[in-house]
Amino acid sequence: MIEQGVFLDLETLDRGDLDLSPLHDSLTRWTFHDYTRPPETVERIQGAQVVITNKVVLDADALAAAADLKLVCLAATGTNNVDLEAASRLGISVCNVRDYATASVVQHVFAMLLSLTVRLSRYHDDVRSGAWNDSRQFCLLDHPIRELAGRRLGIIGHGVLGQATAKVAHAFGMDVAVAQSLTGRGPEPGRLPLDEVIRTSDVLSLHCPLTPETDQLIDEHRLRMMKSDAVLINTARGAIVDNAALAEALRRGEIGGAGVDVLEKEPPEADHPLLAKDIPNLIITPHIAWAAVEARQRMVNALAGNIQAFKAGQPTNQVTP
Repeated sequence: MIEQGVFLDLETLDRGDLDLSPLHDSLTRWTFHDYTRPPETVERIQGAQVVITNKVVLDADALAAAADLKLVCLAATGTNNVDLEAASRLGISVCNVRDYATASVVQHVFAMLLSLTVRLSRYHDDVRSGAWNDSRQFCLLDHPIRELAGRRLGIIGHGVLGQATAKVAHAFGMDVAVAQSLTGRGPEPGRLPLDEVIRTSDVLSLHCPLTPETDQLIDEHRLRMMKSDAVLINTARGAIVDNAALAEALRRGEIGGAGVDVLEKEPPEADHPLLAKDIPNLIITPHIAWAAVEARQRMVNALAGNIQAFKAGQPTNQVTP
């Protein structure tokens, strides 16, 4: 009988602004923890048949210690926080949630891109500092503004997010270039070699997973390939970019700007190279591209759906064999 569920890190998903009734309806009893420290994990999952985690690690030892555990639901798409091999060996199903935040992420891509393209932060600061009051003209033209129309958006990673980003780019009148897949499947019609996309794009948007092939993909060498006024947008994974090299490229004016929502370690250390105060034309946000209220509610609904499907003997979004 599947009755008891534990959510180990609800605070990563809900700050009191979501309807949790789909979860409450999926099981008889729930225990919700806002935050779980590593030493607390084993104790908190005892007796539970269902565990939900976003970032709390469930390693082989934790899974083996949970004798009643039948289902792990990931409040995310990524699966790296759970030992899938151990789960499979122990007969524990693991399910994730997919495609819940597409609109939110694409919106964030263009929020950062538009802000950098029209120099929104710089002009906002000028107004707050009194520069507009002191101007002898009706407007300020101190920071060059560009249009997106007619410019090229290069996309690395053409899954659901990459395709949705391309659709919005077309609506702005942009040309879209998609890089060949990095999975070694051979040439794909309509796609261009990676380095050609990097060299010719006015905007480069990353939507690929972090794999051995994409780790540090955008390194110092490839940053130097980019146009001097090109903009880099990363809402994928922090380690896809050599962020120390990105900081130096921005300082030297080798690229036009960058919008970054993800870093290698989150939260970052205070001395992270991109957090230095002297880097121009950089927007950093704290891994929130996915976090629109509507997207987070879809996550809650999907988690409940995964539980209900498992109870009915028809598991969905399963990532274990």
